[in-house]
Amino acid sequence: MAQRGRPRSFDRTTALRRAMEVFWRKGYDNASMADLTAAMGINPPSLYAAFGSKEGLFREAVALYAETEGSGIWEGVPAAPTARAAMEHLLRATALAYTKGPEPLGCLIVLGAPQAECASPAIRDDLKRRRADNVRILEERLRRAVAEGELPAHVDCTAVANFYATVQHGMSIRARDGATREELLSVADCAMAAWDRLTSTASRNRDPSEKSK
Repeated sequence: MAQRGRPRSFDRTTALRRAMEVFWRKGYDNASMADLTAAMGINPPSLYAAFGSKEGLFREAVALYAETEGSGIWEGVPAAPTARAAMEHLLRATALAYTKGPEPLGCLIVLGAPQAECASPAIRDDLKRRRADNVRILEERLRRAVAEGELPAHVDCTAVANFYATVQHGMSIRARDGATREELLSVADCAMAAWDRLTSTASRNRDPSEKSK
């Protein structure tokens, strides 16, 4: 049976990218339907027909971001020859990605809905899950390095992964505030200067009673 109704008169991919840029600049809560439809060049009924809802549009925008603007950062972590190279790749690729456009915007996944009370708890939780998945990518690469003998068995892979993920998230905020590429690369260098201390045999966890000595 032939589909009834008028065909869409807009390029869905182009419209989605424009929506992604609005969400990237304003975040989920602050991006109004008027902002989105104006940027996409469509009316609200067309938006709902194509994407279902603002939430549906945002989810597709985040997926597009991960495939385009966010690509090249996380894929290089498991592929790096060493765990150290993986963390360095993460931070340097982040510095380059966040400063490649005329208006540094940071990371949509980090900044899209950071508030505890988001207008859409489902969106907030989805972004939180994505961020947690990224931490797990780092932790898995570190655990692999332990299994392969690159890192000593005592290394706290969870703590190290959390440290580098936190630095990367902070770089997103600095980029949004206008940090230059050189400034973000210097942050990456400083974070990597901590690598030996974080992973050396001297960094074994001591008994809590020893920390005050």
